[in-house]
Amino acid sequence: MSGSTKDQRVVRVSQKGQATIPKELREKFGIKAPGEVFVYEEQGRIIIEPVPSPDELHGIHAGEHECGEVLERVQKTRDEEKRREEARVERLRPSENG
Repeated sequence: MSGSTKDQRVVRVSQKGQATIPKELREKFGIKAPGEVFVYEEQGRIIIEPVPSPDELHGIHAGEHECGEVLERVQKTRDEEKRREEARVERLRPSENG
């Protein structure tokens, strides 16, 4: 694993698959609660990254991020979440034949 063992933490994962990012890391990386993070797999690891704030995308830090690329990732993620929620609601809806 990369990083020193001093930086590693064990967090519990709930039955719903939820894990809490330690406060020190949320503060260090500017992750607000409630908020959003990118979660993806890369080279066999789970990666969690803060979603840049609108100020970072359009303000003084705009040059540090590929604005269109990040916004596209955020929109794609939200669209996928919406589709999953709609599918879940549809599965829970009583059938007309039953």
